[in-house]
Amino acid sequence: MGSEMKLTETPDTVNWPATYYVYIEKKGPFQETAMKAWKEFHENIDELLKQVKITGYTSFYKVKPEMIYRAGATIDAKPAVLPAGYQVTQFQGGKYSRFIMTGPYKNLPEACGKVFEIVEKTKMPVRDDFFIENYVNDPRVTPEEQLITEIQIPTV
Repeated sequence: MGSEMKLTETPDTVNWPATYYVYIEKKGPFQETAMKAWKEFHENIDELLKQVKITGYTSFYKVKPEMIYRAGATIDAKPAVLPAGYQVTQFQGGKYSRFIMTGPYKNLPEACGKVFEIVEKTKMPVRDDFFIENYVNDPRVTPEEQLITEIQIPTV
């Protein structure tokens, strides 16, 4: 691991609340889809903010049976009208094992790889649901080395 990244290797358990989630979805390898999804999400965010309050930025993703990446935000209410390309769902929430990475977003692929190694090695019971990356602080005002990302694994 690079010196810029810190990752907790023993997770704590959290209960992600049910919430509305608005997002842009892309299918395919994350190295090709994640940045595109975030770019599209931010292009029309002003239109969305006229209707709802964003309560947090998150990505939801699945790796099997196909790779699905959702760049988006949790919001305080269901919007009446969605900007082009956006989708909304009422995410049911649930129990997650949370790992915390501190450092630049460019380290997320390495951190996620490490988390998946830990999950496999410890035989953590994983339920069929979306994995979550919850971006705790604002990258526009937070120094890269202080960015906090929660990597959450859906557990039973």
